[in-house]
Parts: sequence; structure tokens; C-alpha cells
Amino acid sequence: MLSFLYRVFVDSWVGRIVAGLFFLAFIGFGVGDVLLNIGSERADVAARVGNRPILVQTYQNALQTEMPQVAQSMHLTDPSQIPATTRAQVARQVLGRLMLQAEIAEAADRHGLIVPDSVVRDEIFSIPAFKGRDGQFDRALFNDRLRRTGMTEGRLIELVQQEQASRVLLQPIRDGVTAPDVMVRRVFEFEAQTRTIDLVRVPFAEQDVTATPTAAQLARYQANHPWEFTVPEYRHARIVVLSADTIGQRLDITDADLHQAYEAQAQTFNQPERRNVQIVTVPTEARAKALAAQWTDGGAWASVQKGAGKDAAAVELPGIKMSDVPSADLGRQIFAAPADATQGPLKSEGGWVVFRVTAINAAHSTPFDDVKQALHDKLAHDRAQALLADRVQKLQDAIAGGGLDAIPTDLAATAVSGDLDAQGQTHEGTAAPIPGSDAARQAIIARVFSQARGANPELLQGPDGVWYAVAVDGVTPGHVQTLAEAGPKVASAWQAAARRHMADQQATAYYTQAAAQGGLGHVSPAIAGLEHSQPISPMQPAPEIPREVAALIFRLSQPGQSVMTQAGDAYVVATLTAINHPDPATQKNLYDQVRAGLNQSMGDDIEMSYGAALEGIVKPKPNNGAIQAVMAEVTGQQNAGAAQ
Repeated sequence: MLSFLYRVFVDSWVGRIVAGLFFLAFIGFGVGDVLLNIGSERADVAARVGNRPILVQTYQNALQTEMPQVAQSMHLTDPSQIPATTRAQVARQVLGRLMLQAEIAEAADRHGLIVPDSVVRDEIFSIPAFKGRDGQFDRALFNDRLRRTGMTEGRLIELVQQEQASRVLLQPIRDGVTAPDVMVRRVFEFEAQTRTIDLVRVPFAEQDVTATPTAAQLARYQANHPWEFTVPEYRHARIVVLSADTIGQRLDITDADLHQAYEAQAQTFNQPERRNVQIVTVPTEARAKALAAQWTDGGAWASVQKGAGKDAAAVELPGIKMSDVPSADLGRQIFAAPADATQGPLKSEGGWVVFRVTAINAAHSTPFDDVKQALHDKLAHDRAQALLADRVQKLQDAIAGGGLDAIPTDLAATAVSGDLDAQGQTHEGTAAPIPGSDAARQAIIARVFSQARGANPELLQGPDGVWYAVAVDGVTPGHVQTLAEAGPKVASAWQAAARRHMADQQATAYYTQAAAQGGLGHVSPAIAGLEHSQPISPMQPAPEIPREVAALIFRLSQPGQSVMTQAGDAYVVATLTAINHPDPATQKNLYDQVRAGLNQSMGDDIEMSYGAALEGIVKPKPNNGAIQAVMAEVTGQQNAGAAQ
């Protein structure tokens, strides 16, 4: 609910404390069938819950905050790299979360949960971002920060009231959830239980197939496995692509242009030293000395935070530069301190400070030559983008007047032609050289295989700002190869099938012996290549144990039982040799983690059920047109519907 405040004040080191004080993270809640309800509403309102509007700007702000986090979780460098379908799913989840927040606020009103003005005032006065150097609430600073962020005082008060009322409503629901002891014990026993196994692998490739298949065997194999020897349909197509990239490749970008762009982005290419800092501010020197004595190593941060007291500020600041520290003297102290050593107490404007530098990222400068190509590409793309609309119109006129043979060369459109299959592969098995992103390539390939042979080309807009036209000149139908056409492929496939069959026979023999004699370790004579594993558990799987085997091993009930399965290009036979049951008394931390996890999960389920019940009572009214516009912006598709 206060994600806007979190985003506003997180840029300053003092402001990061705001999130720790009152940021309430709601569970993700799917929009579900509510998006099917269509109502008339103002264009700037995405949905209305009771009397509470969810503004389009609020929705967009929430998405702008969410997308970078999603990109990071997917190990992507930029949110634009998130697939369109995933972006659409995230957009639905964010809208559902905003609706849930509004529904909870409505429920709080219905239950008469009125937050006293004194509570709201105390909450706002406690926000460090609004405190002056004397540690007291500063009205001038308060007004200035609100003005800079575009938030009114009334809106801030409303947000704090909603957050406090929702906390009062939801907290008893979550606090009342306790996982039964029997459930905790069962889950703990499963997650902490360890097992050891014996296993033997029978790789396909190690089987010695000396027999040479006869002509009859090859013919029978080819007839029984026609899908292995099918030639796909190929189409010969001429493709013309126009985009900012194709135009940019032919633009002349001078060195003077590049140097000017480099100088304009000097702050980007010349980064100052940055440090990760853990810092605690307390009112008195005595308490600061006690904290410094307690803070003997990097692992003590959690206990330092806990022991700092309610009137202290304990915050972790990642990646700050010296100018981020509001006190010049404190900034110099932080950036002069060595890493991994507790510093202080130091007197500052806000109190007595103890801090610890946990990481140092040295200042660095990126030379012009290292970014010259990137600057060139960016400048070319930006300039080409300004030319694209005019070039599209000219290309459309040229195609309408004379087809793909009448395209002027000065438009900077790229033309390719050749045979390709429905996967975009050539006869040689390589990707057809179609310019553009993966999404644009897929759209063009789909057009090639949906357009009739000889049909007039049409200029279409594809993903990522690509325009393209296709002419299909020829179609070669797919067919099953004859034995003569398939040639050596049939013999190779027959040999591979024979090796797999031999591996199956050998593994089956091991499994039968293990089942009869109480395990692989009891088979006589001893099996060559028998492996003995270290203890494994569901929480700590062993990388050397195939996951297919591990999944089956934890289904066995007693030592001596065996399983057989395929794992990659091998058959594996494994015997369960021991089950080690955990003792909660010796693993109390893990037992408590399991209990906390179950309590959290059950609390989430109950909260979600409560949210679903609220949806039935309040009946949110989405503005389908506004939602569709936001979804189209998020996914890059003009036809993205809110209900899709």
C-alpha cells in the first residue's frame, strides 16, 4: 500500500529506513474473473473498488516498480527483455494486488476501523525522511519532499490511514494461524530426513553393437519409425524488413557525434567509489559504545539491529557514494574506513553513529574506445527511429505500386530470400538469416507459412518496431523419406535403438538381481561401477545423483528396495541402503524454520481466501478500456486485452 512512498524515499540513505518502518507487503493475488466485468469509468481510472478508484497512474507506477524486480529474478539485464506473455501476467497480478489492497481498505471501513489522527500524526512524524538534523519532525522538509515527489499531504495521510487500518484488520487473521504440531513434525521429518543409496549406471553409448543390420531390418525400422525420417514442408519466400536497426546500419555517425554523446553521459561512464554500509544511529554515546562492543564481526548485524532499540535507526545501505551521505563529515569517515571493521562511536547531527563497511566497489572510468560501438548503435537507433515513420509510408507505397521488386534502395530496408521450414531452418539445418529480434523472426516465419503462394505482399507491423512484407514463391510439401532417401540415417538410428535395447536388458538384469537379493550391494558377483552415495535429503539434493533417481528414492519406504529409471542417455538402477530420521531436539533451528514456513503458508492461504471473499462482497468494477491501454503498453501489443 505504501509502495509509492518506498519508491519515493528509497533514493536517500535516510529514506531507506522508511521501508523498514511501515512498508507492508501484500500477497500477490490473481485478478481472476473480475477482469470479465466491464463498466464505464473515467479514462484515468483503471478500476474502482467501492468508492475507491485505482488510478491508471497508480497502476503504471506499480508496474514500473515491479518489472525490474521480475527481470532480476529472471537474470535479465533489462525489463524489456521479459517475454510479452510474462509481462502481461505480471500486469494482471499487480492489478489484482491493487484491487485486494482497496478491498481490504473497504473492509476496514465497513468494520468501523477508524485510525485516530494522533496515530497517523505519530506515524508520519516518525518517518526519518521528514526529520531535520535535530531528529525532530521538520515541516519545511516535509513540504519540500512532498512537493518534489508530487504527493499531496492529504494523499499521504490517506495512505497512512489505509495502511494502519489494513494492518489492524489483517494482523489478527495472520496471528491466529498456527500449524498443528503433527503437521510440523511430518514436514520436518520429510525435509530433514536423509537417505543413502547404491546405484549403477548403464549408458547407451557404452553398449557394443557389432551386428550389421540387414536390408530387411532397415526397411522394417524405417517403416515402424516414419516420424524420424520426415522432411518438413519448405517454402521459398522473399522477405523485406524495415526497422530502426536496418535504417541505423546505413546512417553515418561521425566521431564528433560519438564524443559529444560520451561527454553527455560522463556520469554513467565515470563511476565514483561505492560502498555497502551497515549503520546504526542511537541517541547516546554509552549505547553506541555498547553496540560497537557487541558488533565484533559481520555475522552480528542481526543482533545489532535487534539490540539497537526502538528509538534507534539501524539500516543497511547498498551501493552508496559519498555524496549520498547527508553529513559531509560522516561521509568522509565512511569512505575512509576499511572493510569489515566496526567503526565508532562518532557524533553526527542525528545522534551517535556506529557503522561497518561490508563491501567496497572501487571507482572506475570507462574509456571512450570501450563504449564507442555501443554509443554508435544507440545514436544510430535513436536517429533511425525518427526516420522510421516516413520510411514506412514510402515502403508501403512502393509495395502497393510494384510489389517487392520496386523497393527503392535508399529506404534502407533489408531483403532476404530462400527456403525455410516452419521452424525457420534452412535445408542445412541453420537458422534462416531473417533480421530482427526472436519475436519479430517468429512473426515473419508465421506469416510465410500462413500466406498463400503467389498472394500479393502486404506491409505489416511486427513486434519490437519491425515492419515486414512477405511473398511466397514456392511450396515443397513435407513427406516421409523412402529408405533410399534416408540413406545412412536409418542405419545410424537402428544402431542407436540397438544400443538402447542392450542397455535396457543389462539394467533390467541388475534390477532383477537387486530385487531378489536385497539390493545392488548384495549381488554376486559384485557389479562393476557400483556407486555409494553420500546422505541426500529433499532440502540438500546431491548434484551427482540424477534427479529422476532422487525423486523415486524418496518414495521408497524401507532400505533394500530398488528402482530403475532412465536418466539422460543412460538407465540407472538404485537401491535404498539407509534412512536416517532427524531429531527435532538436535535440529531446533530447522524445526523452527519449518514451523514458521508452514505458518506463513497457511497465513497466505487464509489471507487469499479472505481476499476472494472480499471480492465477492465489494465486486470491483474494472475499466476495461484503461486496463487494455496499460496492458498494450506493457506487452507492446496494441490488441492486448485486459481479459486475455
